[in-house]
Amino acid sequence: MVQESTQADEAVIAEGVDEEPVEGNRRLFTGWRMQIVAGFAAFYALFHMAALNGVSISAYTGIDLPFLPQFPMETWNFRIVHIAGALALGFVVYNAMLFSDKDDATKSGPWDKIAYVLILPALFAFGTSLWFARTVASGTLPEMGGLTTWPAFAGTPIYTQEVWYFGVPLLVATFGGIILGWFERAPRDQFRVSDILLGICGIAVAAYLIAIYGTAARNSVGTPFVPIGVAFAATAGSAMILELTRRVAGLALVIITGVFLVYTFTAHLLPGILAVQSAYSWQRFFGHVYSDAGILGPTTAVSSTYIILFIIFAAFLQASKVGDYFVNFAFAAAGRARGGPAKVAIFASGLMGMINGTSAGNVVATGSLTIPLMKKVGYRPTTAGAVEAAASTGGQIMPPIMGAGAFIMAEITGIPYQDIAIAAIIPAVLYFVSVYFMVDFEAAKLGMRGMREDELPKFNKLVRQVYLFVPIIILIAALFMGYSVIRAGTLATMAAAVVSWLTPHKMGLRSIIKAFELAGIMSIQIIAVCACAGIIVGVISLTGVGARFSAVLLDLAGVSQLLALFFAMCIAILLGMGMPTTAAYAVAASVVAPGLVQLGIPQLTAHFFVFYFAVLSAITPPVALASYAAAGISGANPMETSVVSFKIGIAAFIVPFMFFYNSALLMEGTWYEVGRAGVTAVFGVFLLSGGVQGWFLGQRSAWFIRLGLLLAALFMIEGGLITDLIGIGAAVGAWLVQKLFHPDPNAPIPVRGAD
Repeated sequence: MVQESTQADEAVIAEGVDEEPVEGNRRLFTGWRMQIVAGFAAFYALFHMAALNGVSISAYTGIDLPFLPQFPMETWNFRIVHIAGALALGFVVYNAMLFSDKDDATKSGPWDKIAYVLILPALFAFGTSLWFARTVASGTLPEMGGLTTWPAFAGTPIYTQEVWYFGVPLLVATFGGIILGWFERAPRDQFRVSDILLGICGIAVAAYLIAIYGTAARNSVGTPFVPIGVAFAATAGSAMILELTRRVAGLALVIITGVFLVYTFTAHLLPGILAVQSAYSWQRFFGHVYSDAGILGPTTAVSSTYIILFIIFAAFLQASKVGDYFVNFAFAAAGRARGGPAKVAIFASGLMGMINGTSAGNVVATGSLTIPLMKKVGYRPTTAGAVEAAASTGGQIMPPIMGAGAFIMAEITGIPYQDIAIAAIIPAVLYFVSVYFMVDFEAAKLGMRGMREDELPKFNKLVRQVYLFVPIIILIAALFMGYSVIRAGTLATMAAAVVSWLTPHKMGLRSIIKAFELAGIMSIQIIAVCACAGIIVGVISLTGVGARFSAVLLDLAGVSQLLALFFAMCIAILLGMGMPTTAAYAVAASVVAPGLVQLGIPQLTAHFFVFYFAVLSAITPPVALASYAAAGISGANPMETSVVSFKIGIAAFIVPFMFFYNSALLMEGTWYEVGRAGVTAVFGVFLLSGGVQGWFLGQRSAWFIRLGLLLAALFMIEGGLITDLIGIGAAVGAWLVQKLFHPDPNAPIPVRGAD
C-alpha cells in the first residue's frame, strides 16, 4: 500500500507490506466460523513449535493422550499428522475456484445435499481406521521380531474389511468431495460441506496410516505385499494433495505430477532410457508413494520442521511490521540513486527475501509499492514489472533463510544448513549485483533521475529503529554459535516478539495467537507443494528414472563437461517452469544432481547449481511465476514482462557456471582465494551487464565494444589467473577504443550478401 499525495513535499511511506495478500479463492470468514478456523490454524502452528522444541504435555501433566505435542514424536506419525492438518485446514480456507460476484454464486443446488450423504462413508472409513487402531493396540494380533503383524493378505477377514469397510468408502467420499468442489457454492464467509467432507477424509487417511505403520506392515511399503488398505489410503491422500495443490499453487505442478503418474504406469511400454522392465501395479506404487521414499520423504521432512518453523518466524516479524521497516529503509538508502525506485526494488527484495520464502510473494509484498513508483520516474510498465520480478527472485538465494529450497538441500545432501547459508553469500551477492548493474545501466541510458529528498523516508529516523534487525542478527549468530536450526529459529522468533515491545505494534497474548494463526494459514501452500513434490520424488525413486538421466549426463560429459552442465541447466529450468522453487529444486535434485555428482562435481556445487537454476525458473519464459505476478501489478503483458525480466537477470544465468569453474565462490578455499574469486566475479558480472545493456563507463557502446565486453566477461568467469588477466586486458582494450576513437554507438553491423 502506498500513501502518496500530489503535493511534492509529502514523502512516500511503505505501509501494509507485511499484510498477507488475500488470494481470489480464499474464504473470508466472520463470526464464530472465523474463530474456529483461526483457532485451528493457531493450534496447528503452535503444535509444530511445541513438538519441535521438545515440549511434552504428558510429561508435565502425567496425562498420556494421543497426538499431544511431545518430542521425539515418531517421525512418520509426525509427518502424517503434519499433512493431514494442512489438508483439513487448506480445504476449509481455500475454495475450489475463484469467487465470483455473480448473484448465483450462493446457489448450491443439490450439491451440498449430496456432500452431506457422502459424509457418511467418510465417517464410516474413519471409524474403521479407529477400529483397526484399537485392534492393533489390543495385543491379540501375532507378533514377529517384536513387532505386531497386520495379517491383511488376500482371503483373510482383515483384507475384506480393508477393502469394503475402509478403502471403497474412503475413495467414494474423497473423489466425490473433489468433484463436488467444482459445483457446490457457498457465500465467501461460510463453510462448504464438500470441503468439510474432504477434511474428514484427510483425517481418516492419517488415522489409518498411523495405526498400520505402527506394525510390521511398514516394512512392506514399496513391495507387492503392502496391505491393500495402505494403497487405498495413499490413493485418497495423493488425490487430496493434488487437489489442494491446485487450489493454492495452480495447475502447473499438478500437471507435471500427473505426467509422472502416467509415466509410472506406462513406463514398461516406453523405449530407451524411460523404459522399465515390468509394469507396476496400482497397489505397489501407491503403497510405495506414501512412505519416506515419497510423500513422507525429504520434502515433507523439511516442511514439517524447518519450513514451518521459519514461517512462524516470518509471521512474528510481520506482526511487528518489520517488512514495512525494511522497505522504508531501502527507500531511504537507495531512493536518491538514478532510477531510484528500481534500486529500491533490488534492496528491498533482498531484505524481504530474508523473511519471505517465495518469489511471487516477494513481488506482491514489495512490488505493490515499487512498481507504480518506477513507472512514475519513467520506466515502461513492462520494465518496471520485470525489474521487480528479477529482484524478488533473488530473495530465494539470500541467506540466512533462502526460501524453503535450502532446507531441502540440507536434508537431501546431509550438509549442515549453516554451511549452505555461508556458501550462498557470494552467489547471492553476484545475483543482486548483476541485477543492480542491469538496472543502473538502463537508467543511465534513459537519463533517469532519482527520487527527491522530500519524497523519501527520513534516514536518520529509520536508523533509530535499526533494532528491528535484531531477530535476524540473533538467527545468524545462533547458527554460527552451533545451535541447531530449530533452536536458532525459535530464539529468533522469541526475539521478534520482544523487539515488537519497542515499537507501536507491541505483541501481547492476542497478537502472539494472531501470529500463530497467520503462520498456520501461510504454511498451507508450502506444505501442499512439498507433499506434491514428494509424489514426484516417489515416482523417481521407484522407477529409477533419475539414475538413467544421470547416465545420460555421464555420456554427455564424455563429449563435453560444459555440454553436460548446459543439459542439466535446461532440465532444472524446464522442471521449474510454473512450479514453486521448493518443488522445482526437490524434483531437479532427484533427477539432475546425482548425475552431476557422478561427474566428479562436489556435492555442494552440484546441488547449488541445480538450486540456482530452479530459482531462476521464476523469471524464465514462457512460464515465469514471478514475472506474471509483477505483470499483474504493472498492467503490462505477462509474456513481455517475463522476456524483459529474463534479460535483466541474464548475468545471473552465468553465475552457476562461475562457481562450477571456481569453487572459491562457494567459500571453499583460503581467504585470499575466496576474496580474489569474489572480486573478479563481480567485475565479470559488471562487464557482462555492460555488454548486454550497451553501456560502458558512462556512455553507450558500439556493437563491437559490446561484443568485446561479453568476451572479456566470459574469460573472467573461468576463475583462473591467466583467464582473469586476459579478461582484464580485453576490458582495458575496449575502454581504450571507446576513449580514443569514440565509435558511433548506433553504428550498424556490416553484413555482406552473396550478390
